[in-house]
Amino acid sequence: MRIIVQKFGGTSVSTAERRQQVVDKIVKAKHAGFTPVVVVSAMGRKGEPYATDTLINLVKGVTHEVSMRELDLVMCCGELISGAVVATTLQGAGLDAVMLSGGQAGILTDKNFGNARLLKVDPSRILQYVQLGKTVVIAGFQGMTADGDLTTLGRGGSDTTASAIGVALNAEFVEIYTDVEGVMTADPRIVSDAKILDVISYNEVCHLAHQGAKVIHPRAVEIAMQKNIPLVVRSTFSDAPGTLITNITDELDGANISDRPVVGVTQVPGIAQLKVGTHKFQDRPDRSLQVFKAMAEAGISIDLINVHPTWVFFTVREEVLERAKALLDNLGYEVELNADCAKVSIVGGGIHELPGVMARVVEALTDANVAILQTVDSHNTISCLIPEAKIAEAVKALHEQFSLHSLSNDVRGK
Repeated sequence: MRIIVQKFGGTSVSTAERRQQVVDKIVKAKHAGFTPVVVVSAMGRKGEPYATDTLINLVKGVTHEVSMRELDLVMCCGELISGAVVATTLQGAGLDAVMLSGGQAGILTDKNFGNARLLKVDPSRILQYVQLGKTVVIAGFQGMTADGDLTTLGRGGSDTTASAIGVALNAEFVEIYTDVEGVMTADPRIVSDAKILDVISYNEVCHLAHQGAKVIHPRAVEIAMQKNIPLVVRSTFSDAPGTLITNITDELDGANISDRPVVGVTQVPGIAQLKVGTHKFQDRPDRSLQVFKAMAEAGISIDLINVHPTWVFFTVREEVLERAKALLDNLGYEVELNADCAKVSIVGGGIHELPGVMARVVEALTDANVAILQTVDSHNTISCLIPEAKIAEAVKALHEQFSLHSLSNDVRGK
């Protein structure tokens, strides 16, 4: 039995016409000799009747002090409704379909309501239905605790569900269907000649996702990587082959991947920089530590971190900027703010192998008249903090600098 998992996002199941295209994808997979197991997100996006954000606003309209346990019960409804509608649609098309909630599908989680972590997946009930010839439709984004409480898996949780089910079933691959035709080298709304990547490594796509690309959740990739289950990001609305996410060194059959050191450019707007002076506390060895402890205890996530003997630099989301500054002011630190910033990043598995990449980044941004306010790098990424008003110029310049419009990496025929 050749099992595959097909996950359909909110836009893919939002209307009757689009759900018919979902049926077509499932039927096509069956005709190709596969046994599809289907995972669905809630129908539509923010503002639409059954979207998750709509359900959240419904309950928060009563009071903003909502228990996370009760909020999870509400948020689970979107995928339950979607799953029932898709299963009924499949039945109407002549397929013997059955719908399962996340808990019924064997997804066991911890009790961290709102962002639960997977503990294990017991696929026995899915397999029972599959062996009876049924097409199983599973509500994504949700699971169940050992006590029977419903939980949600956080944003991107339906991707996580699909990967976890794929690993548990030892699926041949997992298809992530969305409204784009694959993972792209840049945001096509900014770069008109952005290219769809034919193949990309698990590691590279995780970094793209962490740096702002929204095509797939990094947790889903990390789970699939545990068993080397290939992922394919495809469009529900076309027959384009999409992007294969896998162990790229195997796919390239020993080819030198430093020929493609950079695979994409990402951007994250709405960032603010804090420059925290620690020189007033020179006699305290924990002067920098107290800055980070204050942010951690307040639940404020920080990024782009640089530590110097008398200064600490980092960034936060703009919506928490004033709270972060107030905490540091109360501790007596000197704080300088730089609001209206953005992060642009280049991502690629070959960055660390190739000298001069940073020089090319600086050259591209300098030529585009984009000020660099701060940088952070790793083996797979180089990120620059820039003025938010310069996002388009920066992304276009980096995309052109690394010739991503002509990137060629199609290995599927090999």
